[in-house]
Amino acid sequence: MSQVAESAVFAQTPPTASGRLPNLEQLKQTFAEDGYLVFPGVVSAERLAQLHKRLAEEFEEAKRSGRLMAGGGTISGHLNCFPGEESRFAYQALEQAGIIDLVKTLFPKATRMPNVGCNFNMPHSVAQHYHADRNYLDHFMIVNVAVVDTTIQNGAIDMIPGTHKKFYKYWRFALEGVARKSLRIEMKRGDVLVRTSNVWHRGMPNLTDAPRPMLAFTWEDGGTKHADPFQTDGGKITFKQNWYRPTAMGRLRERIYVAAPVTYSAYRVATSLFDGTKGYDHQ
Repeated sequence: MSQVAESAVFAQTPPTASGRLPNLEQLKQTFAEDGYLVFPGVVSAERLAQLHKRLAEEFEEAKRSGRLMAGGGTISGHLNCFPGEESRFAYQALEQAGIIDLVKTLFPKATRMPNVGCNFNMPHSVAQHYHADRNYLDHFMIVNVAVVDTTIQNGAIDMIPGTHKKFYKYWRFALEGVARKSLRIEMKRGDVLVRTSNVWHRGMPNLTDAPRPMLAFTWEDGGTKHADPFQTDGGKITFKQNWYRPTAMGRLRERIYVAAPVTYSAYRVATSLFDGTKGYDHQ
């Protein structure tokens, strides 16, 4: 049974006005132990409310116009999104607060600007399987910004602290009952979650009637190759596939996963028994 991380959100001291993070050594130690940090009230709640409105408008327009893909995460309820030029202010707030400098301290390979994205948890989505975001040796940093108050009801992320310190094949992850140590990380609008891709986690069901977006700045392979990542796709808000391809086979796999998730777990256990890395992540 997952627990709500009631103290985790407020355990970290917020950045100072000068952009310097207090207790840097303590933050480094906590990150090394847990694999994540949470900072309250970093990004303007008012501006995030405006961004939330724009994301919701574009989502509804994509559905109305037929531009929203069939499958690709729309069946399970978890989409990726590019939040566009309108999200630049959030990155600037992270810079001013010293969060970006912290990322570079924790992960010196973060030499470029991040890839810019957004996790878009649709209404009445289902729980994902636990996973890490990449193979163990290719880890990278992720900074999530809560665009709305993120609660158990609308799908607060489920994380397992400390799982970044050990390579798990999926069969061992399942056999050892690692998921029993999971925590739900609830955040207020404007709070920031800094984490490594190696922490096992999963997206959770959004039980409300409103989408729940969360910004994601990521540093795969050191960061983006774009000169200005906020101008990708012309700087316009766009919705993209998540785990599953928007093809006939992809839609079939996604429907099976939603209808009988235990079959996907069995598949992951089996593949992890016979392959060095297969079954480690969600692929």
